[in-house]
Amino acid sequence: MLEMVVLGYTLYAFVRIYISIMQIGYINDEKRRDPVLMSASKYLVAANYAVAKEKLSLLENFVDYLMFLWWVMFGFGWMQGLIDVDGGIVNSVMFLFGFFAVNFIVSLPFSLYQTFKIDEDFKFNKTTPKLYIIDQIKSMAMFIIIGGAIFALLSWIVVSYDSWWLWGFVLLFSLAVIVNIIYPTIIAPIFNKFNPLEEGELRDAIVSLMESVGLKSDGIFVMDASKRDSRLNAYFGGLGKSKRVVLFDTLIAKLNKDELLAVLGHELGHFSHGDIWKNIALMGGLLFTSFFLLGHLPDELFTAMSTIPNAGIKIAMMILLLPLISFIFTPIMSFVSRHNEYAADEFGSQMGGRENLISALMKLVTENKAFPKSHPLVIFFYYTHPPIIERLKELGYDASNTIIAEEPTLPTDGIFAFVDRDDDRDDNATK
Repeated sequence: MLEMVVLGYTLYAFVRIYISIMQIGYINDEKRRDPVLMSASKYLVAANYAVAKEKLSLLENFVDYLMFLWWVMFGFGWMQGLIDVDGGIVNSVMFLFGFFAVNFIVSLPFSLYQTFKIDEDFKFNKTTPKLYIIDQIKSMAMFIIIGGAIFALLSWIVVSYDSWWLWGFVLLFSLAVIVNIIYPTIIAPIFNKFNPLEEGELRDAIVSLMESVGLKSDGIFVMDASKRDSRLNAYFGGLGKSKRVVLFDTLIAKLNKDELLAVLGHELGHFSHGDIWKNIALMGGLLFTSFFLLGHLPDELFTAMSTIPNAGIKIAMMILLLPLISFIFTPIMSFVSRHNEYAADEFGSQMGGRENLISALMKLVTENKAFPKSHPLVIFFYYTHPPIIERLKELGYDASNTIIAEEPTLPTDGIFAFVDRDDDRDDNATK
């Protein structure tokens, strides 16, 4: 059984590595062709940024694979040797903390390199070492408190019920919904400041726009995103009465009222089409399938790893194999998401103007240094949003017929489509 698990994960890991290699080669070829949607110099910068990120992702994928092999062949047994294995809940929680601590230490250099090397070189990063450390401390404190409680409850379920995988799914799915509800009002303010948007023409226009589709929110807020990053973004967060409109201060600094309203028009398309509930249903289906499959791993697998199948190691094994299951479902979820984005674009173009949406997508490419092309495999697996060239084409704009000067004068009456990135490759996304 262990051989089958290793073989399956090996196939998964090397498919991801292959996709990264194809993406690097594809972008390196495309950057030598005529630029689209941006000037030649900015086109080259965007390509180099995409390649730099992909190379880091390639290395990280390979290290993740090595870590998987280490865990199943030596690591789990080593961790159980460090912790007195008596099958108790406390021991299971300590085992899981150790499991995550090792993975965090291994992944930390990649996070540091992305933030302080790649993003710094391409003039995105504004995070200071002090702020980075503070963010890490806050994240670890939340993980210890909240994660510890979840680990304890899940371990109790594993110990108490034969069908623990079913009740474990109910627990985590419920928590995922709760997190969506409390994120904008409780979690996000731990890391950023949120100030209510000042009274005035912009706020009145946003309120009027939301009322036109029957959306009620907890408020309209400006987030101090510029202290970490120069990218532009905005989002609707929360469920029910906790829904908030959040505008990055970087976004407000770049866009005028009409542009911003058109951005929200796209987002209101998701609200009107019930996309958030569709996404929750898809997430629930993936989570249920994962718990069902991984909850039925035979004890022989743990024996082959020279471990005792207590609650802690069962949960850790699920966490280790969850990316494999998720990857299988990723193309389906990405396809559905891309379909929803096309529909939201159409809705946004009706509310804010088709020309405005077109100009906004072009601004997105320039401001966020998003290379407008990707290898078909990357799009198939990872793009939760259609490629920007395809979106423009759907809106009636042919990017191939546009020549942009080195210092383009961008439209002032367009909209900016903001980013919702489920994967670092999907740089052309509009939430």
